[in-house]
Formats: sequence, C-alpha cells, structure tokens
Amino acid sequence: MTLQQSYATPLAPDRLSDRLAALLTARIDSGELRPNDRLPTEVQLAEAHGVSRTVVREAVSRLKSQGLLLSRQGSGVYVAATAHSKPLAFDPGVLASLKSVVQVVEVRRALEGEVAALAAERASRADVAAIRRSLRAIDEAVKAGGDGVDEDLAFHRTIAEATGNPQFTLLLGFLEQYLRDAMRVTRGNEALSATFMQAVREEHRAIADAIAEHDAPAARAAATRHMQHASQRLGDPNAPIRRVAAAPLSKTPS
Repeated sequence: MTLQQSYATPLAPDRLSDRLAALLTARIDSGELRPNDRLPTEVQLAEAHGVSRTVVREAVSRLKSQGLLLSRQGSGVYVAATAHSKPLAFDPGVLASLKSVVQVVEVRRALEGEVAALAAERASRADVAAIRRSLRAIDEAVKAGGDGVDEDLAFHRTIAEATGNPQFTLLLGFLEQYLRDAMRVTRGNEALSATFMQAVREEHRAIADAIAEHDAPAARAAATRHMQHASQRLGDPNAPIRRVAAAPLSKTPS
C-alpha cells in the first residue's frame, strides 16, 4: 500500500476538519507517518477523504499550530521532527459547549491587550499599513456576502505579527481554531448582522488607530474592551449562538 492509498479513508460529515486532523494525528502517533515524511498534496488529501480543500487546509493548519506539521517553502507540508512530543491542545469535544467557548475568549482577552500594546510600541509603517489592509479586508468580505470571520482572525494575527514576537502569532493561531465556529454562528443571524458588525468595526478601528498612533495604553484598553464585548455578545441570551445551543459547535458546516 502506498502512502497516498493509505489516506483513502472517507470521513463522516460532522466537523470534517476535526476528524481529518484526528486521523492525521493518529497516523503520526502510530508511526505510520514519521518525522520528515512529506504529506500528500492538498488536492490528494481532499480527494482521498471526500472533503473540500478548505477542510484539508483547516486540518493541516490545526496540526501546524500544534507543532505536528510544518511547511517547507516550495516543497510542501512535512511531519515535524519533534512531532512525537505532546503539544498543548484542547479537546475539540469540550468546546462544543458555549461555556467553554467563552472561557477560550477569556484566555484571548488576557493576551490580546498585551499584544496590542506591544504592537503599538513596535509597529513599523509597514506593520501599520498591513493592519489597515486587514481591517479593510473584513469590510470587503462582508460586502461580498461573507461573514468576515477568516478576515477578522487575520486582522488579529496581523497585530500579533507587528509585535515582532512570533510566539504571539503561534499562540493566537492555536486559539483561533477553537473560536472560528462560534464566530460563524454568532454572525449567522442576518437580522442582527448589521448592528453586530458595526460594533465590531468600531472596536477594530479603535485598536488599529491606537496602534497607528503608537499609543500602547490606548491599544491595550481598546483590545481588552473588544474581547470583553466579544464575551458579552456570546453570553447575550438573545445571541444567535444561543438559538443553536442544542447543536454542538463541532457540527457546524465545514
């Protein structure tokens, strides 16, 4: 059996990226995939498992954030040399509860304020320009009919990159994988989307403006306030995420 043939395992339809990530992790743990082995291409993995390339990207991104996989420029994705050490990880099943999602937001709140403050102190002109571009990308995505979730997360990653400390980028990237579903559910209610997005837009702009002005205290306050409001929006009894509380977040469309 070739390596590519061994990947031909159809996946059940609930939270496909979680299942694919778990399958790849099991193959790494078992030694079927060894350190420095090259993974099949994104297209090959998608075809082998009957999933979309988006599902493959999300699964691979998760394993990269856990230190199990790494990309080599122009070569592909490989199993990390240290893949058999146990990385920090949350059980995706635990995050099927709203309470656990709010707890992850609280973890982010503790980080985001300091990340924004450091970005304000260290951001170059190029960093500020990148933050402004990522902010515009959210509006463009929403105007095009999207929910802006991926662009929102990219905005926060861009701020982390402006700190010059790659550990912040890695840590926030690790956390965001557990929030993507909750954010999509929260933004999925069309009746609330205009009000919701206006509040988020103003909060984002306050963070970006403070960083551009190199005002660390203001950036810290704006980022902390944004995450506090995010927790409040999730906790609102009328929030759209409450209306699907009976359905685990892990069953949202992949």
